[in-house]
Amino acid sequence: MKRIFEIDPWKVVTHEFNPEDKRLQESMTSIGNEYMGMRGMFEEQYSGDTHQGIYLGGVWYPDKTRVGWWKNGYPKYFGKVPNAIDFVSVDIKIDGESIDLAKDKFSDFELCLDMKRGVLDRSFVVEKNGHRIKVESERFVSVAFKELYANKLTFTNLSNDDVQVEVTSFINADVYNEDSNYGEQFWTVLDKQVASDHGKLVGETAPNNFGTPQFTTEMAMTHVTDLQPAQAEETDKHVANRFSGTLTPNSPATFEKRVVVVTSRDYDTREALDAAADKLLSKAQESSYADLVKAQEDEWAARWEKSDITIDGDDAAQQGIRFNLFQLFSTYYGNDARLNIGPKGFTGEKYGGATYWDTEAFCLPVYLGTSKKEVPRNLLMYRYNQLDGAYHNAQEQGLKGALYPMVTFNGIECHNEWEITFEEIHRNSDIAYAIYNYTKMTGDESYVLNEGSKVLVEIARFWADRVHFSKRNGQYMIHGVTGADEYENNVDNNWYTNFMAQWELKYTLEILDKVSADQAAKLNVSADEKAKWQDIVDKMYLPEDKELGIFVQHDGFLDKEITLDDHNNPINEIPADELPINQHWSWDHILRSPYIKQADVLQAMWYFMDEFTEEQKKRNFDFYEPLTVHESSLSASIYAIMAADLRYQEKSVELYERTARLDLDNYNNDTVDGLHITAMSGGWLAIVQGFAGMRVVDGQLQFKPFVPEAWNGYHFRLNFRGRLLNVAVDKTGTKIELLSGDDLTIKVDGKDVKLSK
Repeated sequence: MKRIFEIDPWKVVTHEFNPEDKRLQESMTSIGNEYMGMRGMFEEQYSGDTHQGIYLGGVWYPDKTRVGWWKNGYPKYFGKVPNAIDFVSVDIKIDGESIDLAKDKFSDFELCLDMKRGVLDRSFVVEKNGHRIKVESERFVSVAFKELYANKLTFTNLSNDDVQVEVTSFINADVYNEDSNYGEQFWTVLDKQVASDHGKLVGETAPNNFGTPQFTTEMAMTHVTDLQPAQAEETDKHVANRFSGTLTPNSPATFEKRVVVVTSRDYDTREALDAAADKLLSKAQESSYADLVKAQEDEWAARWEKSDITIDGDDAAQQGIRFNLFQLFSTYYGNDARLNIGPKGFTGEKYGGATYWDTEAFCLPVYLGTSKKEVPRNLLMYRYNQLDGAYHNAQEQGLKGALYPMVTFNGIECHNEWEITFEEIHRNSDIAYAIYNYTKMTGDESYVLNEGSKVLVEIARFWADRVHFSKRNGQYMIHGVTGADEYENNVDNNWYTNFMAQWELKYTLEILDKVSADQAAKLNVSADEKAKWQDIVDKMYLPEDKELGIFVQHDGFLDKEITLDDHNNPINEIPADELPINQHWSWDHILRSPYIKQADVLQAMWYFMDEFTEEQKKRNFDFYEPLTVHESSLSASIYAIMAADLRYQEKSVELYERTARLDLDNYNNDTVDGLHITAMSGGWLAIVQGFAGMRVVDGQLQFKPFVPEAWNGYHFRLNFRGRLLNVAVDKTGTKIELLSGDDLTIKVDGKDVKLSK
């Protein structure tokens, strides 16, 4: 496997630049601060292949759906994040010629994402007209000052005579989305101003016919530099400040660009937007660049203090887990309850939407373990606040209750793949499971007995209408679905979907017995409804093969051409040059094959690990894992946890590496589009729930740890019900300390251990 970055515990660093890997490098060196972020593209001009991408949290656009097979209930638009107005670009000229690494001769290249500091560094020596100039760049989006982007350029003349340098700094609205259906531009310039050393531009997203809001953004830039202001310019689409100066031999010159970004998400009027931009720009000018960097470093240090996972004995594994956490926290840190975790975050445009079921299933457990409970609670409130959209989605399908969307910004479904959008309905139960998981982990019932009970009831009403009763079998069934395995479309009785629907109805009935009389009156669930839900619970069809001892993924799955025995792994039968199969096979070929994209049956077994027997887990893992190609970014983490639970040590480490280094090693050959942000939860899950065996059973925190043979040990911190624990596991044993909070009794390897400060 080709690695384009070196192994380093705290850095994503390379000393090579290969144009064919440019987009991969951009994805892997993306930076963000929850409020905004960008790919790791160059600031200066680059005429080769590149994806210049900047994105703003919560800013989206309803792009017209374009299909030739319109059906009733189809979403009217595809929601997407627009590529933001470009505030990063500069044009650097040496003796009147622009630097362009696609054309120029250069050496001593280094590109480094410093995850400890949250800073992206780059340097190189470029040759122009017989002169050698060292260019150093450092940039970040501030986690201490959310509206701030800062970039410092340093130029050093390595030649023996003087060199002229010129830097032009832009705010430019002439940008496009690569995934626009019609090649349209999404930004209209409303206003712009420019002076000798600063400028601003106000833009608005294009009008739409769907009643969704337009967004306004104002970007203001200022500069601190050894160079002299030379010229200010503006066109219909951009403003620019130009600076120039003479570089004497071995005497460096610096150029700092500071930009503040504000949007109409936070300010109701243009006047308020203007006032905020001016105030924040003044604030940005008050501090030295060193102070701004120090604030960035301090905030990231505080984050790492709470959440860092250390691995002793495997630097590649260490780099992987820190990369996971860095990118996940760069996308979402719980500071804005209106936001959620987009599958590409600030690293690309693919998938478009703000949230998938990935948040509830995969990301929420990480925030439960690394944050105060208010952060995961905000993720639950995000869904509660979008109930109206979920009602709309169900009504569009002619169904009762609430159908949460596959992809959304506002609660209304805006994804345009029919087999996913309207058939992958297990997501409804995954959202219900998040409520259960939050309650189990935090011990806080205030949400589930109030807002959460409303969500559960409306999902239950959906399931009660969506199932049908088979008189021939005397059981309830769910036909025409796509399970978690998206390589199986329009199947009947997907075990995972049926199991989770049954569980959701049962859980809702349990919660209804606990809510207050006032809340019960608001929910207005009739006795007939409860009786119907209980009947579905009692008579739900769950396909199973007693001889194999497995739960069958869906009706007909075992009729596929499956070759599976103790000496055969079917994946090995696929030629290496045909992997990933989703990039080489026809969809017809994939649908007919026995190959599984991601955990499906195993997804529910992970959710309820302690409710299945060891034999059930073993038989299902042994059957399904050899058939799984792990071409979903979400797959490997679940299998890693299950393998660890079964003490399949070699397999658990293999799958940990696949989830933790999914993008760093470009396992599925698709990282050019951006990182798989929601899958960045996988490394944490594999270590904490897998190798450390963390569970909560009957309200008690439990661990069943082991150290993989390839490692010497690992260490992490865990928030649990108001306590902060320090967990260290090595070859000599397990040490768990209570760092803060009340005394706590936990179980380690089945034995009670009392923790006190």
